[in-house]
Amino acid sequence: MLASNIVYRWDQTVEVSTRPRPRESHAERLYSAIKDMAIAYRIKPGERLNEVELARQLGGSRTPLREALNRLAAEGFLTFRRSQGFFCREFKPREIHELYQLRRIIELAAARLVCEQASDSELDELARFLDQTGPEQRDRTSADLVALDEQFHRSLMAMARNDEMMRVLDNINARIKFFRWVDMDTRRATTQGEHRDILAAIQAREPDLAAERMGQHITVRLDQITAAIKEGYSRIYLSGVGDELPQAVAGLGVEELGSNG
Repeated sequence: MLASNIVYRWDQTVEVSTRPRPRESHAERLYSAIKDMAIAYRIKPGERLNEVELARQLGGSRTPLREALNRLAAEGFLTFRRSQGFFCREFKPREIHELYQLRRIIELAAARLVCEQASDSELDELARFLDQTGPEQRDRTSADLVALDEQFHRSLMAMARNDEMMRVLDNINARIKFFRWVDMDTRRATTQGEHRDILAAIQAREPDLAAERMGQHITVRLDQITAAIKEGYSRIYLSGVGDELPQAVAGLGVEELGSNG
C-alpha cells in the first residue's frame, strides 16, 4: 500500500506555473511536470508513482495522466511493471555509460557536419556566446553550468541541420542531466576551454580535428560514472543537495519510502 499522506513539495527558487502554456494539451502539461520530477529524481530511483495522488495534486484526470506516463516510459524516464504500475528509472552506471556512448556517436558526426554546413556568421555568433558566458564564474551552480554546456552543444547540433539527431541529443541530455549536475563540479575549470578548442577546429574547417576534440570532451569512463552515481545517491537520500536542483514543477515531492540500499 502506498502512503496516503504524500507531500508534493514546491521549490520556491524556481518560478513555476502549472497553468497550460498556449495550445499545450492537458497531457502535455502533465508530461512536462512529471518529466522534470524524473530528471531531478524528485521521485526516488525505483520508486512507484502514486497515480491517484499525482492526478489530484497536478490537477489532472487519470486518462491524460496515463498518456503522459506511457510516453515517459517509452522515452526511458520511467519503467512500467505489469500489475504494479509505473516506477522512476533506476540510476544504473551501465545505462548512463551507454547513453554517453550514443551521445559520442552523434556529436562526433555532428561536428563533422557542422564543419561542412555552418556559415561563418553562425560560428562567429557561437564564439560570442562563449565570450559572454566565460570565463567560468565560481558563483554559478552546477545546474547553471550544465545549462550553458547544453546550449553550446545544441547550437552546434542545430548547425548540423539534422532534426532527428537533435531529438536524440535532447533525449540523451535529459536522461543524463542529474549525473551531469553531480559531475560538473569536477569539470567546471576545463569545460569552456574545451568548447573553445572544438569551435576553433570547426572554424578552421578541420572535421577530423573537430571530431577528435569533441570525443575527448564528452567521453566519460564507466568508473567516473559509478563514482558520480554514488555521490548522486548521497544527494538524493542523505544530504538534501538534490533539493537545490532545478525542476519545472516545484514541490512535486513523492512519498518518502526511504533508500533502496
